[in-house]
Amino acid sequence: MPLTQKPKPFDHPDWIFEIKYDGFRALTYIEKGDCRLVSRKNHAYRSFHVLCEEITSCIEADNAIIDGEIVCLSEQGRPQFYELPHRRSDPYLYAFDLLWLNGEDLRALPQHDRKKRLRKVIPRSKRSRLRFSDHIEAAGCEAFRAACDMDLEGIVAKEKHASYIADTRRSTWIKIKNPRYTQAEGRHELFDQMRG
Repeated sequence: MPLTQKPKPFDHPDWIFEIKYDGFRALTYIEKGDCRLVSRKNHAYRSFHVLCEEITSCIEADNAIIDGEIVCLSEQGRPQFYELPHRRSDPYLYAFDLLWLNGEDLRALPQHDRKKRLRKVIPRSKRSRLRFSDHIEAAGCEAFRAACDMDLEGIVAKEKHASYIADTRRSTWIKIKNPRYTQAEGRHELFDQMRG
């Protein structure tokens, strides 16, 4: 699902609001005890073996496809983007959507139904590297203020009755970024160094 961007948060009873985790977006494919993490550009992430092993060990499903964000976390649980490109600390996967489960394609279901099913398959253990990305309903301005106060990247707004099928006529997933987010500084220079 593509993310469009809006400059300001909003409140709406038909939308849910999640933290925007600062990391690498990944589709997680689980099948026959194996796990693959794949980027938005369809490239397999090859250096997250331990994370993949933990995901397969804690998901009780024959097969599944999960949308989420690979992140590294501080001791306080905040994403630390600069740790991730160089694999300086343990990676986690924050799961925010469930597209497929045990042979059933869930993409046509409403967002809030997919989240309920996802909550049932994600372990509740605080030690797990697979985490559920929780949300609040309707109160986008409050969620955005809290994200900014904690120096997080921002929030993502999702229409709770929308399917996981991109609609070119309107956006059902919207990111609202924290303009004062400290880890945004120097981001382009980091990627230039990695490419060079």
